[in-house]
Amino acid sequence: MSPTQPLAGTGLPLAGITVVAVEQAVAAPLATRHMADLGARVIKVERPDGGDFARSYDTSVGGLASHFVWLNRGKESVTLDLKSPGGRQVLAELVAGADVFVQNLAPGAATRLGFGAAGLRARHPRLVTVDMSGYGGTGPYRDKRAYDMLIQCEAAVVSVTGAADRPAKAGIPASDIAAGMYALSATLAALVGRGVGGEGAALEISMLEATTEWMGYQIYHAQGTGRSPGRMGLSHPSVAPYGAFPTADGAEVVIGVQNDREWARFAAEFLGRPELATDPAWATNVARVRHREAVDALVAEHTSATVADRLVACLDTIGIASARVNEVDDLLDHPQLAARRRWRPVETPGGTVRGLLPPFTVEGVELPMGPVPALGEHTVPVLRELGYSAADIAGLRRRGAVSGVPENSPAEPGGLSSRHGARCRWCHRSASAAQAQWPRRLRRPVPPSGPLGRGRSC
Repeated sequence: MSPTQPLAGTGLPLAGITVVAVEQAVAAPLATRHMADLGARVIKVERPDGGDFARSYDTSVGGLASHFVWLNRGKESVTLDLKSPGGRQVLAELVAGADVFVQNLAPGAATRLGFGAAGLRARHPRLVTVDMSGYGGTGPYRDKRAYDMLIQCEAAVVSVTGAADRPAKAGIPASDIAAGMYALSATLAALVGRGVGGEGAALEISMLEATTEWMGYQIYHAQGTGRSPGRMGLSHPSVAPYGAFPTADGAEVVIGVQNDREWARFAAEFLGRPELATDPAWATNVARVRHREAVDALVAEHTSATVADRLVACLDTIGIASARVNEVDDLLDHPQLAARRRWRPVETPGGTVRGLLPPFTVEGVELPMGPVPALGEHTVPVLRELGYSAADIAGLRRRGAVSGVPENSPAEPGGLSSRHGARCRWCHRSASAAQAQWPRRLRRPVPPSGPLGRGRSC
């Protein structure tokens, strides 16, 4: 599998790596999108009857679902019916040429289809397999359905989120994101390990375990004190003052004083009460947490006399941490993101949208921001790349093993299409120049190169 691989020497950390993903929803697609961000070729295998169900969550982005647009840029979409022998055969051929295989089917489903980690690793020792699930492959919850909010409940995230009188889930899919990020980091580590020892690895990621890890200090606080930390809203159970305070213009500003040195400066220069730096009832964080109501009332008395912009400027001047309580619209126009040029155009089947550059920056390298694929957009090009003739593809389509763009689609072998322009999205050569080299490279073994294993190019 080589034609759409980024060229070695581009500076992309995962250049030359191919990822095949049987994925849906959020956790696995997040992990593989970041692999694409880092230069990997990601082939997303979807069901023919609608594909990844996240495609239909909403229609808010030019008729597309916001979750899907967020999670699937830079991937190739191939539709396969994995219940059919033909669909499974195509997937087996894709996996045979891959470096990483990611799946988040129901526990046991991949094994029943013939794509369990043990069997794949036996056939392909250099392959890294990544199995993702809600609760893991063993235990009494193994077969329990798992969605983000349910995992947040089981992992006690809601017990420490929201106002004191009522639990709330995190406003983002925190459990999905936790699992996706651990899948990404574990995969990167496994690829480095393969580069050293030559062997792949079988990885397993559980949403519950990933989220429990994210509970972090709350777990140790509960063990040490014998009680749950509880919900604090926009406050902190272990630090004071640290919370949202009113301003004269009706806004709120969060102020965080993290240590006693900062408190001394805050008390003297903002509150005008230098004696509070030595008063035993106020001088230490432990004392301030014990008298939180009095501390917060004193701080609010001062903040409510100042408009938000002036308050933030004042706090910045004296070196006290603060933040405005923004809405999403404010974030879209955030001056720091604009100053650092973090927004890029991303093509989708519904038109161009603004996308945020990946949060990891590689000096001197512009990470790719590939298009969001239409369902099955790359099915025919990928099948051709595997060596399937037009007649073979037509037969697979008649048997319902595949679906996707018809034979006369503008999509071309190797991932070029009208939405990519007339150039390869990796090497930026013209379509004709790139295509001229494809026939002799299709299905041709490529010798290992580089620390991560196979080195491939367009």
